[in-house]
Amino acid sequence: MFSLYSMAAFYVLAGVNHFANPDFYKKIMPPWLPWHYSLIFISGVAEIVLGLLLLPVQTRKLAACGIIVLLVAILPANVQMMLNYQQQKNPYLWIAVVRLPLQLLFIGWAYQFAKSDRK
Repeated sequence: MFSLYSMAAFYVLAGVNHFANPDFYKKIMPPWLPWHYSLIFISGVAEIVLGLLLLPVQTRKLAACGIIVLLVAILPANVQMMLNYQQQKNPYLWIAVVRLPLQLLFIGWAYQFAKSDRK
């Protein structure tokens, strides 16, 4: 149960952060994507909704699958963040680099709920 509630809280809080700090996300948006702020707010809503949908057993698998899709969809922003930090010689480049494999861990975490009837 702790894992489930932690995941739900993580995504709800991450989604809220899209509205509290949209300029942070704007900086890591790939330049080839249009409508940066719209995409930031849409992804924030998606994180909040999917995080909440993890809680009921009836919607858990759907929410976990949605989180996996979302994590794949936001991968270009994480790559862009790494490229930006590298170009800027940002001392926090290591965080951006570590974030990429963390995406795989987050996908695995969501997959545990997508494939099972864990309660």
